[in-house]
Formats: sequence, structure tokens, C-alpha cells
Amino acid sequence: MMKLILSIVLLLAPSIAWSAEPFARATVEDGDGIVPGQQVRVDVDIYVPDFFTSPPQFPLFDLPNALVTLPAERSQNVTQTIDGVQYSGIRKAYAIVPQVSGAFTLPEFAVEFGYSVQGKPEKATVTVPSVSFAVKGSPAQGEQAALAASNLTVEQAFDHDARSLKVGDALTRTITITAQNTQAMMIPPLDAGTVTGLRQYENAPAIQDGIEVGRDTASRRTETYIYTADNEGSFVIPAVSYAWFDISSHESKSASLPAVTVDVSAAAASSTGIKPVLEEPQHPLPHVNRQRIAIAILSLLAVAALVRIGFKLFPALAARLRSARERHRSSHGYRLKLLQQTIQNGSEAEIYASLAAWSRRLGYRTLAEWLRGAPEELKSQVDILARTLFKAAGSKIDRTKLAAAVDFRTADAPVVNPVLPPLNP
Repeated sequence: MMKLILSIVLLLAPSIAWSAEPFARATVEDGDGIVPGQQVRVDVDIYVPDFFTSPPQFPLFDLPNALVTLPAERSQNVTQTIDGVQYSGIRKAYAIVPQVSGAFTLPEFAVEFGYSVQGKPEKATVTVPSVSFAVKGSPAQGEQAALAASNLTVEQAFDHDARSLKVGDALTRTITITAQNTQAMMIPPLDAGTVTGLRQYENAPAIQDGIEVGRDTASRRTETYIYTADNEGSFVIPAVSYAWFDISSHESKSASLPAVTVDVSAAAASSTGIKPVLEEPQHPLPHVNRQRIAIAILSLLAVAALVRIGFKLFPALAARLRSARERHRSSHGYRLKLLQQTIQNGSEAEIYASLAAWSRRLGYRTLAEWLRGAPEELKSQVDILARTLFKAAGSKIDRTKLAAAVDFRTADAPVVNPVLPPLNP
């Protein structure tokens, strides 16, 4: 009989597990004695009968007169057995800060995730049920929301002694507000007041969550003020009072900072003159002197060698230059240019003598022999020149035509180098 009952249970167990479905649950932590400004934690658990294949996607939702956030905390893994079926769960905490007193009801919202069904991944969605909590007004604050936290401290520090400032110095004041069971963004700013006689500047505040305080964590707001003094004297930074509500003792409290006296004295007179710095002459080392002397001697020897080589090469170089000059002055083009210059600028006698010398240089014995095969224009101009010189004729030569026509010689006339020197050197 017992074996039969056991067999029936074993056969029914898989069907019970397969019929199990995911579900969600929401719970308000410490739901009693909540005041405006207090952070309320709402734990949301998502359970599946096997295991998750993708994590739940927890959304944000709107709640009138309250701030809803998802703190940057790791989700918790939880388990639960219901009707013999073991469920795996993931818990995520919402932080809700009510701003006024009254009843608050969280809306239902859907959460998507993935889990295993008979070894296969499945997508699913569950609806988180609605939960409610009540907020009572604190005795001291009435309906106005204040910072509600626990273990709150307010501290201040200065970057140097406030009683030893000089005119023009700056004094930095750092105030830190640290509290538990709240978020840094919920810590209200502190009223630091103003200081008569000092310039005051405020930097942007810094907020930080998850600060380790012993075994617990806390949130912190840091405010920085900078004071500068334009005149000497004694100035007072006023005391600070910071009101808050202690959720542990359910009473209003106030944290305070004492007043601080700032003493500013005259700045030390600065000297405008600059004392000249005289550098002692540096004496070169002995080995440096030896190197300089050796370089100077080598330079002189090199110059002397160049001069000696120049004296040896100068005669040969001068002879080459003279030879090149003589060849140039004996060339046909150079002598033709001299003849044409004489025709343009010389007298009739100089022109005639130059023409005779030109004909001899071309290999003719006389000027008449050279003119036998000459162009008619050249013959005509030379004839006019001869009549002008020897017959006192009144005609004048055309110097331009004569200069253009003299560059003539017959093809069969030999060209010899004359013994006479160049014309009009």
C-alpha cells in the first residue's frame, strides 16, 4: 500500500512543478512611524520555479508627492519553497521619499525577465502588486518635508589657520553633512550665512552615496566656501544650525557649527628693486686652452700652405689667361667688331687704313684685290671714301652701309693671321 502511494506522489510531482508559474511580491520595510522626508524602502521580489535566464528589468514609476529612485545597490538572490516547489528569486529595493504626510499607494507595474521552462529559456512578465503606507507629520516640521535620516553629523575644516591671514589671502572652508538611511541627493543645502568685510565664494556641492561608516553605509554632501580679505581687521564667520529629523528616536534635532574668528593683518611690503646678480668670470680649464692653441696653429699652417700653392700656380694661371685673351682678340668676330666701330666713329683716313688692314688679314695683298668680288654697295662706299681722301670730292660715305657690308670675303681667299697687331687696340 505504501509503495502505491509513493508511486502516485512521484508521478504527480513533475506535473506540479510544471504547473508552477512565476510571481511577484512587494513589501514595505519599517512601515510604521514614517514622516515626510524619510526614505522608505520597498522590496520587490520576483520568483520563478526554476532559474533565471535573464535578469528582471525593474522600471521606475511615478508616485504623486514622492520621489521614487532605484539605489545603486546590488540585487539580492532569494529562494522560497511553496507547495513542495522551490522558487528562485531576485530582490530589488526601491527608495521612496514622501514629501507630505498622508496615504501613499504604489501602482501596479510589470517586470520582464527570462527563465527556464523544462530546460528551455522563456520570456515572461509578472505584475508587481500594489502596496500602501502612511506618512505622519513630524511634530516639529508639521506638513513641511525636512531631512529625515539617522546618525547625521555636520563637520567643517579650514585649509589653514583662520587667525593668521594676510590681506589678499584666501581661506577655504569645507563643510560635510553625513547621514544614514537617506540618499545624498536628498540632503538639503546648508545656510552658511555671510561674513561682513570678507568676500565669499561658493563652489558647486559634491554628493556621494555608499560611504562606509564602520559596518554601515552613509551618504554625504560636501559644500566648499572661499573667503578673501581686502582689508586688515578681525571678522567673524557666523555659527551654523542645521535642522533634521532623527528617524531612530522619532524626534527633531539640530546639528550646529561654532562661529569662527578670522584675523587679517597687513600684507608684507614687497621690494620692487631687483638686486643684480654678478656672475664671476669663468676661467677655461687648462686642457681647453691647449685645444684652442692647437687649433690656431693648424689654421695658420693651412693658410700658409694655401698661399704657397697660390704663388706656384699663379704664373701658369696668368699665362693661360693671357693666351685666352690673345685668342679672343685675334678672332674674326672681335676684329670685325673693332673695324665696324672704327667705321662708325673714326676719321676717313682711319677707316681707309682699317679696311686695308682687314683685307690683308683676310689674305689679300691689297684692298683693291679684296674689293674685286665684293658687293656693289661695299665697292661704292669704298670708292666714295677714296675720292674723299685723294680727290677732294664732295660726297660722303654712308657709315652704316659700309659697316654692314665689310663682313665679306670670297670663298677661295685664304685666311691668314696677320703679323700686325690688332686695329685700335
